Amino acid sequence: MLAIKLQRIGKKHQPSYRLIVQEKKEKLGGRYAEDLGWYNPILDKHEFKKERVEYWLKVGAQPTPTVHNLLVTAGIIQGQKIPVHKKPRPAEEGKGKEAEGKKVEAVAESSEAKKEEAKAEALATPAEEVKTEAQPPV
Repeated sequence: MLAIKLQRIGKKHQPSYRLIVQEKKEKLGGRYAEDLGWYNPILDKHEFKKERVEYWLKVGAQPTPTVHNLLVTAGIIQGQKIPVHKKPRPAEEGKGKEAEGKKVEAVAESSEAKKEEAKAEALATPAEEVKTEAQPPV
């Protein structure tokens, strides 16, 4: 499957990107089908070949979420931007904040029960046995 990706070019701490069409699982430094333009995030400038981008989208190339947002900003494609970094956690069945609260309560109850059992054992043992455990004289 073809993808429209950003390929990083430029020096260290000076990012600049090339917009390319490439196989989805191909290495980013590897070969690509076509160069569609460039993007400089520091200067917030870009230049994309609109006709070629539209062609590759018609052929079936899928843009990455970041590229999709750039193309929406550039006005090449219509639609809403995709949230790139805020992915929701997978919802577990019947669990959530309520289940987490129940876990915390259960742990607190079990630790309190253990403390009470230790106190009861200490009170049940005769005081004489505790005193006899002293170290013998040297």
